[in-house]
Amino acid sequence: MPPAAPIVVDLLSDTLTTPSDAMREAMAHAPVGDDVFGEDPTVRELEQRVAALLGHEDGLFTPSGSMANQLGIWLHVQPGQELVADSLAHVLRAELGAAATFSGVTSRTWISERGLLRAQDPLSLMITDGGAYQVNTALVVLENTHNFGGGTVQPIEEIRAVREGTLEQGVALHLDGARLWNAHVATGVPFTAYGTEFDTVSVCLSKGLGAPVGSVLVGSADRMARARIQRKRLGGGMRQVGILAAAGLFALDHNIDRLADDHARARRMADAAHAAAPASIDPATVQTNIVILDVAAAGWSAGDFTAAAGAHGIRTYAVSRRLVRMVWHLDVSDAATDTAIEVVRALLREGSPR
Repeated sequence: MPPAAPIVVDLLSDTLTTPSDAMREAMAHAPVGDDVFGEDPTVRELEQRVAALLGHEDGLFTPSGSMANQLGIWLHVQPGQELVADSLAHVLRAELGAAATFSGVTSRTWISERGLLRAQDPLSLMITDGGAYQVNTALVVLENTHNFGGGTVQPIEEIRAVREGTLEQGVALHLDGARLWNAHVATGVPFTAYGTEFDTVSVCLSKGLGAPVGSVLVGSADRMARARIQRKRLGGGMRQVGILAAAGLFALDHNIDRLADDHARARRMADAAHAAAPASIDPATVQTNIVILDVAAAGWSAGDFTAAAGAHGIRTYAVSRRLVRMVWHLDVSDAATDTAIEVVRALLREGSPR
C-alpha cells in the first residue's frame, strides 16, 4: 500500500472547517456569562434566533450534534419504548448506541435507498397498540440532508405525510437536521416549512457553516427547559460559552448562501466520476455537498481506493467495503476540486492494480 502524501485536498468531512479570521474576531468580542445559570447573552441570542428561524418557541445550545439528537430522543421516548429510523440514520449508525445506553430506548429500522424518505416506510413500521407483547413506538427520527445516503434531500411532501400519520397515532417526530442548511439552499424550501413539521429539530453549526463547535436543539419552551436539565446531567452544562455561540451567529449571517458553491463543486466531481466510470455514480442523485462513489464498479475496494487517493494527497472516507465518501466545505476551493477530480478520474479509469 503506498504511503499517504501530505494532504492537498481534504474531503474527509465538512466537520473539518476552521473558523475564519472574521469569525475569530466575533468570538473574541462576544459578551459572555454563565450559561448553566442561563446568563450568557450570546448563547441566548443564538438559541432564540435558531428557534425562530425554524418556527419553534425556544432552543438549547449543545456542544455536539449527537448530544442535541440524544436530548431530542430523551424528550420523547420513555425507557422500554422505541424509536424508528432508517437503517443508515446517524442517530443509530454513528452515535454509538447512545439512545440505548443513556435512555433505555430500543430501535427498529426500515431500509431506504440512499436514505431517501418514503412516508409509508416509517408509518407502516410504527406500533402504537402493542399491549403486553410488543414494544410501542414513541418517536420517528428523520434525517435531512441524509449523511450516509449521500447528502440526500428529503422531499417536503413526504415529510408532511409522515407528520400527518404520526399525529394520528400520537407518535412524536424528531429531525436530525445537522445539514438542514444544505437542504434549504438546494431546494429553496423555507426553514420554517421544514422545522414546523417536527416536535424537535437539531441543527449543526460546525459542519458546512464553519463554526468550530456546537449544535442547537429547538422545540417548545417546556421541552427545552427539560432538555436543559438533562444536558447538565450528561455533562453538557457550560459556562462562558458565548465565545462559541458567537461563531454560530457569525455562521448564520455569512455562511448559509455560500453552501451553493459546495453543492456545485460536488456535482462537478460526480459528473467527472460518472464520465470515467459510469457505474460508480449517478450524478442526478448528488443534490448537495456529499458524493458517494461505488468504487467497486471500477474494481477497487473502498480501503484501497482511499489509500491510493491519499497517496496523491486527496483524503476521502471509506463508508463500506465498496463505497467512498467525499464531502465539500468552505475550505475546498474550485482549484482544489479540480485537483481532486484529476486524481479520482484517473483512479477510476485505471482501476485497481490488484
